[in-house]
Amino acid sequence: MTIDPKEISAPEMHGYLLGVIAPRPIAWASTIDKDGNVNLAPYSFFNVFSSNPPMLILSPALPRDGQKKHTLLNAEETDEIVINIVSYPVVEQMSLSSTAYPKGVNEFVKAGLTEVKSDFVKPPRVGESIASFECKVDRVISLGQEPGAGNLILAEVILGHISDEILDENGKPDPLKADLVGRMGGDWYARATPDAIFKLPKPNRNLGIGVDQIPEFIRNSTILTGNNLGRLANVTALPTQEEVEAFGQTDEILEMKMRFVNHRESFEDHLHELAQIFLNGDEVEKAWLTLLQVTTL
Repeated sequence: MTIDPKEISAPEMHGYLLGVIAPRPIAWASTIDKDGNVNLAPYSFFNVFSSNPPMLILSPALPRDGQKKHTLLNAEETDEIVINIVSYPVVEQMSLSSTAYPKGVNEFVKAGLTEVKSDFVKPPRVGESIASFECKVDRVISLGQEPGAGNLILAEVILGHISDEILDENGKPDPLKADLVGRMGGDWYARATPDAIFKLPKPNRNLGIGVDQIPEFIRNSTILTGNNLGRLANVTALPTQEEVEAFGQTDEILEMKMRFVNHRESFEDHLHELAQIFLNGDEVEKAWLTLLQVTTL
């Protein structure tokens, strides 16, 4: 499918964008107007864009009637906002707070949430949130006047609050404890459960060899995936021939060599399958030593 924004309606484009640019973190934004009325609303056009200065950006898009949302109006009036983070235990209350209540209605009350006084800004924090960031509005950038147009609120963090319950033994946020929620398209959300998240080693500080430097007989494997090749390509150097030959004396490799002595193609396939097992277990060196056994025949 190829999509030309000029040939489809704005709502259709909205659906395509949100359907594949996901999951998106949710800014649960609490604000207050000049008369002291509190507002709370979630926005998934949101992320962190700088750590020095610490800067968060959310974008309340113009609704169908083209009128600015209360969050945007309040942020422009007071230059203050609190960004609360959404976890699974409060996802239903977060969703309820997205209701388009009239101006002056307090979504904290409607959603049954606890207002906690902020230290440096007037808008309250969500007591049930695992993390909250008190922010000063740096600027607001309008992207248009039509329905669906974004309004970027650049919010500089001046104080953060993180629940001790989600910290690990080193005092860092633990994703297994945070139980974070992300926004998908339509009515769909994603939950960062232990079986849904995974660790991936960052590329080496030294330059990896790259996929283009993987020997062709490995690179063109029908068994290894793109992810497998990416992990193999992250090493800085291949094992030496001496290391490969020494690994070839292990019982498993010797047995394979005997079993497939007259079937080189089957031997290579089994080597690739074994290497894939090693890669899935984060044993990259063993994977390379296994794959290079072909060179010892």
